Parts: sequence; C-alpha cells; structure tokens
Amino acid sequence: MSANVGRSRPLRIRGRDRHSAIDKRPVAGPVGVHRLGLDGDVQVEGRHHGGPDQAVYAYAAEDLEVWAGRLGRPLPPGSFGENLTVSGLDVTESRIGERWRIGTVLLEIDDVRTPCHTFQAWLGEPGWIKRFRAEGRPGAYLRVLETGTVQAGDPLEVVERRDHDLTVGLMFRALTTERELLPRFLAEPRTRAKVLARAHRYVAARAPDQGAASVAATTA
Repeated sequence: MSANVGRSRPLRIRGRDRHSAIDKRPVAGPVGVHRLGLDGDVQVEGRHHGGPDQAVYAYAAEDLEVWAGRLGRPLPPGSFGENLTVSGLDVTESRIGERWRIGTVLLEIDDVRTPCHTFQAWLGEPGWIKRFRAEGRPGAYLRVLETGTVQAGDPLEVVERRDHDLTVGLMFRALTTERELLPRFLAEPRTRAKVLARAHRYVAARAPDQGAASVAATTA
C-alpha cells in the first residue's frame, strides 16, 4: 500500500491554464487521515472533488500495471491521482458500503471515480475519458469513519463486506453507460447521497411513463 498526497500545480486543461492537485506523490512515514482526507493533500476543485464522501480515493496497483502495459509507460503510485494505491484486492469487485481497515483508519466505500478533463489533461492521452470509461476500472471513493494514520506497507483488511452485488464496477456503469442500473443503489443506504439523489431523479422521471404503461395495459 502506498499513501499519496498532492499539492496545487499548474495544468493546462482544454486550452486554459488551471491548477490541479491530481499529481499525487508517495509519502514516506505515517500520514494522518482526517474526515476530509490525508494530511498534506490539497483539493483544488472543491465543487467537483473532495468533501467527506470523497475524502480518500483508492486505486489498485494491479490495475495501474494493466494501464502501464497498455500505455507503454510506467505508472508509479499516485499516477491516477489516487490517495491510496492498494494491492491484493480487486477494487472493481469491492462492494458499495464495504469497510476497510488500513493502519488505524476505518474507511467505507460510498462512491466511484468518473473520468474528467482534468484527468485526461494530466495523463496527456487523447480520448482518455472515453477509454477509461470503456475499461471499467474506476477505483473507489471512501469516507473516513475513524481517523488515524496510514503508512506505506500497511495491510488492507476488509472488516465488513455487504450482502449484495452492488459493486464499484456496477456503480461506475450506472453513472456512465447504463443509467437504468441507478435505482438498484437505493437499496444501499451507505451509497453517497449525490448518487442516491440521481437514482431518485431517474425513478421520478420515469414514473409518468410507467403509469401510462399501466393504464394502457389495464384498458387493452
């Protein structure tokens, strides 16, 4: 396991000079983890990133290795802007609501990463958003239930695995290419509130159609 933090740096995004902290670097020694993330880590775009429900972003070292082979270049820990580069666990198959113990910190999966133009600009790969979406290895966002410290090499222990099939990969599909999956996440109360709100909107938008179909079936 590698703990990675980033500071604000200039980055040209869609032809404009911006700042981003997507450039995460491994930290030697213990790192404090609080409700909003890792000590020393900066969240530049608070509107779209960070907050208690996206305090920590985790990505699998094994998935980084897959991408390194496909892109033909090394991808060291932190390359995807992740705070924790974890190994020995299939993050895509981890379940929403699942809880991890790393060091003295207790974390809970509640959301997934969807690709943005900052991510594409950072990697310098044309068409990266579409490519990352098609691959379906998004990584997971976690909220911090118990603060503490983590450090490189700490083991990851899954202390609670939810009794459903609402995985990180399934949520990614629901948020990107298969919106009809969204209502399924209403069954998991640990799902991030914004995702639950999207699921409720999806259901509400289709309620009139369902009602009309029911009436048509009754009168047929």
